[in-house]
Amino acid sequence: MMSACHEGQSMVITTNIEFAKWGTVLADEKLASALVDRIAHHGRLVEFGGESRRVSDSLMLGNGKER
Repeated sequence: MMSACHEGQSMVITTNIEFAKWGTVLADEKLASALVDRIAHHGRLVEFGGESRRVSDSLMLGNGKER
């Protein structure tokens, strides 16, 4: 999938896992390195800071309102 889109289409990838840990998640350091390289080549990294809306609205943590 990634190779089909590379330099031909836009792709959005969201994750809370830092690039350095992708090898562990994908169980292959070389594959992870190649993916990160392709993403970073023409990509834009957008980081969001602050408190998570999901956590602040979580019913399980007693923070949210039941609907």
